[in-house]
Amino acid sequence: MTTTLARLAAIGPVTADPYPWPYDGTVTTDRVALICIDWQVDFCGPGGYVDRMGYDIELTRTGLPGAARMLAHARDIGMLVIHTREGHSPDLSDLPANKRWRSAQIGAEIGSPGPQGRILVRGEPGWAIVPEVAPWPGEVLINKPGKGAFYATQLDLVLRTKGITHIILTGITTDVCVHTTMREANDRGYECLILSDCTGATELGNHTAALRMVTMQGGVFGCVAASEAVIAATGPATPTGQSHGN
Repeated sequence: MTTTLARLAAIGPVTADPYPWPYDGTVTTDRVALICIDWQVDFCGPGGYVDRMGYDIELTRTGLPGAARMLAHARDIGMLVIHTREGHSPDLSDLPANKRWRSAQIGAEIGSPGPQGRILVRGEPGWAIVPEVAPWPGEVLINKPGKGAFYATQLDLVLRTKGITHIILTGITTDVCVHTTMREANDRGYECLILSDCTGATELGNHTAALRMVTMQGGVFGCVAASEAVIAATGPATPTGQSHGN
C-alpha cells in the first residue's frame, strides 16, 4: 500500500451575479469540475468552421487568455478538468440532415473539405483543441455530436462517478454550446458558474445577452463571474492523504 498527497482547496463565496456562488457557501475542489467547451480550431482558428462562415474569430478567441489562466488555476488546485469537442464521425452517420443543410447555406458545409481538413469531422485538424488550452494526459475528453455536452455522451456518468456537484464553465460559443451545456447541467441539479471573461461568441451582442439570461429569475441557470473572482475566492490548497494499492 502506498500513499500519495492530493491537493484540496475550498472555493467560495465567489463574487458573482446574481448571488455569491455557490449557493451553499463554499465547496471543496474535489466536488467541482472545470468544463472547457469546444476550444477547437474549427471555432476559433483560421480556416476553421467559424472562419469559413465569415465570422470574426477574434470574437470567439476573446475568452482564450482568461480560459488558459483559469485552466492553470484549476490544475494547480487539483480540480477535475473536462474538455469537450464537437464533431461528427467521418461517415457523417451522426450528422442530422437539417444541421448539414444549414451549414451548407452559410458556405461551410459540415464534412466538406477546407483549410483545416473536413469541417467539424473527428480526427481532422480543425477538430483539435487549440494549444493554449490543450488537454493534459489523463484529463477527461468528451466528444459530442451536438451543442450540449450531455447529449449522446458519457459526461453525466463521469461527473456523478467523480462525485461532482458544482460546475465552472469556459468555452465557445457563449450563446450556443456553452449555454446549452449550462442549461443541461442545471436541469440535472448541478450548481453552475459561467465565466464571463473565459467565453466568447460570434457576435458581442449574443455573448452579452447569453450572460444576462443566466442571471434572470434569481439565477435561473446559475451565476456569472469573472475568473479573477474565482481565483480570489479559492483558499490555499492543502495536502490530503490518499491510499493506493501496490
